[in-house]
Amino acid sequence: MDVKTYDVPGTEAFFSAVLGWRFAVDESDWRRAIKIFADGQQIGGVSDLSSPLYPPGTPAHIAYYLAVDDVQARTEAATAAGAQLVLAPFDAGDQGRIATLIDPVGAAFSLWQTHSSNRWSPSARAPQCMVLACPRPEQARNFYQDVLGTVPSCADFVPTHGAEEPQPRWELVVAVDDPDAVAARACGLGHGMPAGQGPVGGQRLTSPDGLTFRIQAASS
Repeated sequence: MDVKTYDVPGTEAFFSAVLGWRFAVDESDWRRAIKIFADGQQIGGVSDLSSPLYPPGTPAHIAYYLAVDDVQARTEAATAAGAQLVLAPFDAGDQGRIATLIDPVGAAFSLWQTHSSNRWSPSARAPQCMVLACPRPEQARNFYQDVLGTVPSCADFVPTHGAEEPQPRWELVVAVDDPDAVAARACGLGHGMPAGQGPVGGQRLTSPDGLTFRIQAASS
């Protein structure tokens, strides 16, 4: 996953304080990319949306990279099924080829074609799963089924509840030992969502840049 934000320092400070994530610049990467670590394992990266690489007005979001066998073919299948192309397939150095799109219900996602040795092996807690809350969850599920040939095993598609729901976007679900303590830390920094319980359970919080994520109690 990649946390795409206009406020890189604020995002780093927030997730470090609330979830204990560690952020570090990869000195071995010519791009000096920022990597995210949890439980000692790399779980993702951070991208600055103010970069000219991204179209103006792209909303802050957590982008999930879905491994595919042929990024060009899968991108064409996605656009044919109603997705909007944001970044056409491009070479990302030794990381493989990547494309970014917006699915038919309005959520951004990325496709990633690379060797299996380049893929991250995240901890079981972050992300625990990914959730897409939208007005038409079955349409979203069918889209990913058609484009990928399968529905991602850790993906949940749920209906939105209420008129105050944000634009559909993939949300992160993190397992934590003490959800109330995590929520209190987030609220202590001036962030949180009054709605509290999300449609898949757990507590739903928001970061300084408006990124929504969910916390659930870790299994004992």
